[in-house]
Amino acid sequence: MSRADDLAASITAWRAGQLGATALAVQWRTAAAAWPGLPPRYAAVLEQLLAPLEASALFSEESCSFSQGDLAASLAQWLDHARRAAPGGV
Repeated sequence: MSRADDLAASITAWRAGQLGATALAVQWRTAAAAWPGLPPRYAAVLEQLLAPLEASALFSEESCSFSQGDLAASLAQWLDHARRAAPGGV
């Protein structure tokens, strides 16, 4: 399984409650940092996505300003773009 496949699977696990928000964030940051050829701006965008995720870990319910579904879609979109920007890293 590739790094990108692992990240895609982690979204599913997080949405199913099988992976915590903090663990998801750590996995994504680690993968992005080790992704050869990934443009630096991708790390900045990823941080913008992960910040509300980590903040949400403090609450048991979705807050009004945070949608788990929207974040999952944004992470999947980030992953799709990253695969195209640095295909050698997947």
